[in-house]
Amino acid sequence: MAKIKITQVKSIIDRSERQKRTMQALGLTKMNQSVEVEATDAIIGMVRKVNHLIAIERI
Repeated sequence: MAKIKITQVKSIIDRSERQKRTMQALGLTKMNQSVEVEATDAIIGMVRKVNHLIAIERI
């Protein structure tokens, strides 16, 4: 599978609890923090739910 790099670019303050938990599940807890993950169907689904808070790059 392909890998993607996900970077948090916006704060999760004043976001719904569901979005906060999705960000935590992706491994993002701080601003400008990046993680590299496999692009599985589950990860892609989580990325779509919080795409307004993150930046995505293919590796």
